[in-house]
Formats: sequence, structure tokens, C-alpha cells
Amino acid sequence: MGRLPAGLSDEVRRAIQFQRLGYVASVSRAGTVHVSPKGSLMIWDNRTVVWVDISSPKTVRNLRENPSTEIAVVDPFTRKGFLLRGRAKVYRRGPEFDRALDLYRSTHADVDRIRSVILVRVTRVSPLVSPVYSKGLTEDDVRALWEEWHHILRGRPKVVADLIPPGDF
Repeated sequence: MGRLPAGLSDEVRRAIQFQRLGYVASVSRAGTVHVSPKGSLMIWDNRTVVWVDISSPKTVRNLRENPSTEIAVVDPFTRKGFLLRGRAKVYRRGPEFDRALDLYRSTHADVDRIRSVILVRVTRVSPLVSPVYSKGLTEDDVRALWEEWHHILRGRPKVVADLIPPGDF
């Protein structure tokens, strides 16, 4: 994958649209890394993603001071996804802010809680793939393992037996 000569691929766009959850990394002035889940991740344009600040004071402060960021988007069942690297801009008013409110309003989001809008211009995309695939498992195998795991956690095991995920998931 690497740099983005043609923008976000269809595969990356689908992952973002499907997951909506991204883990955003930022770095404070003191050099402390802060990772925070953002459930509002969406596509802004061919090279930019957007998320909104509802209650993210540390992340927003860090991005104002140091706009370099990474966002991990991972399917929790297939253990595959993408790492987006880029530069963020924080908006609290103006045309970008208003356009983002319209975008989120179109998804029936409660836009009254939005304090700021963060646009991340993506400069690099890298695949994220669990080491479990090195054991020869397919995506369907991995998905079945994790679906079974979640059924067991809820006390409702399915018919499939002995599918406890290995420790290196």
C-alpha cells in the first residue's frame, strides 16, 4: 500500500465505512503517546478522513500542538485492517465544521454534542494483519473462532466445539 498516489483505495474506504471505529494516536508536547477510540470515523474525500470531538480534550489538544497522527481501523472478527498515517486539522467553526455537521446530521447523529471536527489528510496506509494468519488460517476460520469466542463469553456457545482463540491473536 504505502503512499497515496491515487487516494484511499476502495478496500480502505469499505473498512472505514463498515467499522466506523478507529483508534487515534496522538503525541503530547512532552512526548507521551495517547490512543483513544473514535466511533465517528468517516470518509471526507479521496485522501481525507474525518472524526468528531464529543469528549476528546487530550487528543484534540495534542493534535493542535502536533498534527501528526495515526489511526488504526481493525475488524475485530477477521483481525485485519489498516493503519492510516497523516496530519490532522481541528476545526471549531467555519465551512469545514459546518460541512461536517451536515455529513453527520445525514447519518442521524446527535450533532449538538460535537465540539470540534478533525480532518486527517492521509499520507500513508499500511495493512494490519494478525500473526494468526501465518498459521495457515483463512479469514473465514479466524472469523468463526472469534464469533465462537464471543458466544462463549455471553454464555451461549454455538455448536462448534473447541474453538478457543490461540494466545497470539
